[in-house]
Amino acid sequence: ARELDMRKNGGDIKNWEKQVKLSLDVNGVHIANYFMDFVIEHNDGSFEAVEVKGFETEVWKMKWKLAMAIYGEKYTFTIIK
Repeated sequence: ARELDMRKNGGDIKNWEKQVKLSLDVNGVHIANYFMDFVIEHNDGSFEAVEVKGFETEVWKMKWKLAMAIYGEKYTFTIIK
């Protein structure tokens, strides 16, 4: 978060948010929610969803793949381990 604040203040990125809720819906059915650690809005208008991850559970892997499938056109997805 501190690094993102420094990047925003330095003009490297436009904005950022923490704990952004993504609704994981398939064919109109709500499956789960995913809370992305950070969403960065870049100066070019693109968005990057960033997850800081330690241990990868099977449930997390499924939600991550689902989020990428649903929101892949809106966000670039990045994992920081």
